[in-house]
Amino acid sequence: MANQHVSKHKDGGWKVQGAGNSKATSRHNTQRSAVEAARSIAKNQSSEVVIHSRNGKIRAKDSYGNDSHPPKG
Repeated sequence: MANQHVSKHKDGGWKVQGAGNSKATSRHNTQRSAVEAARSIAKNQSSEVVIHSRNGKIRAKDSYGNDSHPPKG
């Protein structure tokens, strides 16, 4: 499934967009709200959330699916 990216929307606010999609899945006023929506989608699709900072650089990733390097423990 497609990873879910959280990034700034060109018209303001934040967006959730699946990797390879040309349009945003959803728009949000805050990054926190966008991350929550992206996590819900990623859990449902067993994919990953990629969180971008205001300048577009990746600042965090969270995996909710088939992790190729699961933690030992």
